Amino acid sequence: MNDTIVAISTALGVGAISIVRLSGSEAISIANKLFKEKDLTKVKTHTISYGHIYDNEEIIDEVLVSVMKAPKTFTTEDIVEINCHGGIIATNKVLEVCLKNGARLADRGEFTKRAFLNGRLDLVKSEAVMDLIESKSDEARKLALSGLKGNISNLIENFRKNLLNLLSSIEVNIDYPEYYDIEVITIEKLNTEINKMQKQLQSLISESENYSHIKNGLKTVIVGRPNVGKSSILNNLLQEEKAIVTDIAGTTRDIVEGEIYLDGLLLNIIDTAGIRKTKNIVEKIGVNKSFTMIEEADLVLVVLNGNEKLTQEDQEILEKTKDKVRIIVINKADLKHNLELSQMENVIETSALSEEGLNPLKNKIKELFHLEKIKTKDYTYLANTRQISLAKKAYQSLLEAKLSLEKNNPIDMVEIDLKECFDTLGEIIGISYSDEIIDNLFANFCVGK
Repeated sequence: MNDTIVAISTALGVGAISIVRLSGSEAISIANKLFKEKDLTKVKTHTISYGHIYDNEEIIDEVLVSVMKAPKTFTTEDIVEINCHGGIIATNKVLEVCLKNGARLADRGEFTKRAFLNGRLDLVKSEAVMDLIESKSDEARKLALSGLKGNISNLIENFRKNLLNLLSSIEVNIDYPEYYDIEVITIEKLNTEINKMQKQLQSLISESENYSHIKNGLKTVIVGRPNVGKSSILNNLLQEEKAIVTDIAGTTRDIVEGEIYLDGLLLNIIDTAGIRKTKNIVEKIGVNKSFTMIEEADLVLVVLNGNEKLTQEDQEILEKTKDKVRIIVINKADLKHNLELSQMENVIETSALSEEGLNPLKNKIKELFHLEKIKTKDYTYLANTRQISLAKKAYQSLLEAKLSLEKNNPIDMVEIDLKECFDTLGEIIGISYSDEIIDNLFANFCVGK
């Protein structure tokens, strides 16, 4: 934290400009050694200067240099951004002369890590920075911006504030029972407050798990026995000939993937090998992979042939997918039906040849994953597994506190569980943390951010 770091903060490649960023106490003085047209140590903060970067007497590039002085910067340290031409050679050469003059190459995510350690961002906001960079849809962008604006941080802080008030009242009642002007914390009041917190936290966890698909997209797996039209449905959804379609059973022997956006939600669609008993070694590997993909899927599209009765393979697929979120796609709707549909839920009839049923299929996906609600509600959700798992741990502490009350345990036992909940919620926003967690978290960032 005492040294000055440098990195290329834009994608490395041919482009109009690249940005080489320095941060630290020596950022301005290092840049000043390379920039001879003006004394950068004397310019006003948040100003841009035109000139050239030099390596001794050699001109490296024509640049614009932005000087931003602490503490009103992203890292709260002095920051210099050198806007140079976007060629790979020129950008690397500017980086090289910065390193030669005393800067250290930044680790992955080290600029944001410094912003966190210097109190500029909390952990939720820090993670939102990378989520915004990696967002694959407009909805994911909005979710990341909500985290960056502090919506979820404020929610957690308010929850902790209410919990702290309750803990303070318990402490006063334990330590000063002789005072008459304090509010008496009864078992009934504790139960009421804990129940209210439970509902709030449970709702946050549940909605966050539902809307985690906004960030990651839906892993959508198409399964069925051979020659029922899986590949045709994939091609229709993607609106391109991604998978080979023939009348020969077992044409698809490995997974075929593609992506579409459905009302701002990314669908990662995977066509799998037809599931059947086979002696062919290659096809058998494909079938086993199909079963693995079912286990990993967020949504399963089970394709059945509408003009044939259910086969043993169909029954096996239906059994394997019964606990998954699934849609039963009855293909070949243009032919005479031989399937009994009355006991099946989420059934859509399609014709892969005419694309009939494609819109009803998309609408059913929207319905199952509440996409309409996503567009009408705010984006105050926990954004990743770390945040959700900590929220679940905090929720468990509330359950333990409630159980202690039901068992008539001493009030200080209840207090221990409530303090555990309070501390765990603090871990979400980074009020308490371990160095290992912080190192692992920022290691997933890109260099230069």
